[in-house]
Amino acid sequence: MLHSRFVVPGRLKAHVAFTDRNGGYSNGDFSSFNLARHVGDNDELVSANRAALAQVLGLSAERLSFVSQVHGTDVRTVDSVEALRDSPVEADAQITTTPGVGLAIMVADCTPIMLADTEAGVIAAIHPGRPGMAAGIVDTTVAQMKHLGAGDIHAIIGPSVCPRCYEVPESLRDEVAAIEPVAASVSATGTPAIDVAGAVAEQLRRAGVSIDHFSRTCTRESDELFSYRRQQRTGRFAGVVWLQEENHTTHP
Repeated sequence: MLHSRFVVPGRLKAHVAFTDRNGGYSNGDFSSFNLARHVGDNDELVSANRAALAQVLGLSAERLSFVSQVHGTDVRTVDSVEALRDSPVEADAQITTTPGVGLAIMVADCTPIMLADTEAGVIAAIHPGRPGMAAGIVDTTVAQMKHLGAGDIHAIIGPSVCPRCYEVPESLRDEVAAIEPVAASVSATGTPAIDVAGAVAEQLRRAGVSIDHFSRTCTRESDELFSYRRQQRTGRFAGVVWLQEENHTTHP
């Protein structure tokens, strides 16, 4: 169910988790821990998977925030638990300052980025695929975090498709490289490719964000994760970040 988990310490703790495709209720092409409603899976099974995720993370299902992702640059600000009762909005990043709210981003090759300033108490989750990366979703999200008081932002970059496996037409590589030169790459067979993860890492660096962890796992090469490049009809795994207040009255 969980691929990896991290903690960013500070005045508040920021917890980060990335799921895998195992231990859920879905079957067939979505076997088994699919968290997306838009891919054709049974909605009741997706709900069961999301509830199981919330339980494992120590959150209530009502405090786990998903968005309808469209490869754009809109950022959703979750300013209260009550806001989670509204219908999911179209956005490709989420920000909150509210402890106990889990911000989820779903991927199946795109690069999930979890951000946290634990002193300021500001966290964000970003879904930058190739279009969002090129359109500036990273800069937009970091700027909004800073507007909320963030200054010392740390990033954890989750698993995504590597440039060895992200073959594209040369014209598309040239188009993206004109915006973000670091994105230009070569596939395992020597054809034009794009390095989305490397590009967003460079964008984070330019924005003054510290990268605490940069996953080396390629989604297309790992059977533990969903990959659209490997199998187009497939599920989505997720990156989740949430803030937790320190409890000094209890002991481990």
